[in-house]
Amino acid sequence: MKKILFIAVLLSGNFTYSQLPKNVLFLGNSYTDVNNLPQLIADLAASAGDNLSFDSNTPGGYTFNGHSTNATSLQKIQAGNWDFVVLKEQSQLPSLSIGQVQTDCFPYATILDSIIREYNSCAETMFYMTWGRETGDAQNCSSWPPVCTYNGMDSLLRLRYEQMAIDNQAVLSPVGALWHYIRQNNPSLQLYASDGSHPSLAGSYAAACSFYSTIFRKDPTLITDDYGLSTMDALFIRNAAKIVVFDSLLNWHVGAYDPMASFTMIENFLAVMFFNQSTNACNYLWDFGDGTTSTVSDPVHIFQQVNTTFTITLTAECCGYSDTATGTFIVFVGLEENKMLNLQINPNPAKDFINVQIENTDQIYLTNLQGETIQVPILKIGESYKLDISQLSKGLYFIKAMKESKVYSGKIIKQ
Repeated sequence: MKKILFIAVLLSGNFTYSQLPKNVLFLGNSYTDVNNLPQLIADLAASAGDNLSFDSNTPGGYTFNGHSTNATSLQKIQAGNWDFVVLKEQSQLPSLSIGQVQTDCFPYATILDSIIREYNSCAETMFYMTWGRETGDAQNCSSWPPVCTYNGMDSLLRLRYEQMAIDNQAVLSPVGALWHYIRQNNPSLQLYASDGSHPSLAGSYAAACSFYSTIFRKDPTLITDDYGLSTMDALFIRNAAKIVVFDSLLNWHVGAYDPMASFTMIENFLAVMFFNQSTNACNYLWDFGDGTTSTVSDPVHIFQQVNTTFTITLTAECCGYSDTATGTFIVFVGLEENKMLNLQINPNPAKDFINVQIENTDQIYLTNLQGETIQVPILKIGESYKLDISQLSKGLYFIKAMKESKVYSGKIIKQ
């Protein structure tokens, strides 16, 4: 038996995010339509060297309920190939009483998210968190006092949009949070149009900076287009977006559902069973550090070289997002004991049958890693044996042979 020592160092990770052009569908209402927010985002992205293509359906006053049955909205979702679908509810509805929101808002957010995922396997739903009205919601104040002030309405909108993102494993563009920061730190910068509800150009510029950061995962201070605002105001908004949005992307669930590569292993002799513990991944690539690779989820690999250092790399990927985990293994080989003479096993690894040839053995049987005997059909033909392993789980097993009251061992891999 060969004495093999595997030394593994701590796994490390390396995340990458595709910077290809992004395709975004905007489903909303007048808050999205005013100042042509989708085009504004695309123009700001272009000034930073990024490309955004988009489509939209934004009828005035529209709700999630309306979009869930609107033929145009559904047709655009079903067109597919979206990286993000941005959902915005009617401006007041998410801030109303929880009973009304649970009836008229939350269910339709989930319906839309389900339709998006059905037709766009790689799309992320992104909720457009809006803002409280400049002096509160006068229309609903008498029946629902919490919305009588900007702060009351704004806090409820933020709470409800955050809940929708959590419930649907979606991401947020926290425009309302960014507006709140700007109102507190630069109250002279007018974010509202004259109606105290819709965005001014500065308000839409702030929204566009938020979307740029959440869509491209980039620092909005890279934007160079002031878009008709004063240089001072545009610079303040971009810096504010960096602080509120870009510096805290995980707070808005951006990246929370990316692939994360991780693995463990069981080793014996020169074979290693790898157990993939990655999350949110669609595809895998293993590099065993010896010139061979595998794309199966949980491979078993036999190392042919000894006294060698191998760096194992697992790349977990899905929809342009990828993460890697690595481990370094050093194989030392010591003295050989109980070597089984003239042993031939083929094929190895195998899926259904293996043939074992050994001279003058008294008995042959199969065990698992725990040393337990595994019952499999064994056909003896002269000095050869044919083992049916088709019903075994994949993994590492041992051929045990009795010869002159001694037990000898050899390994097999079931694929």
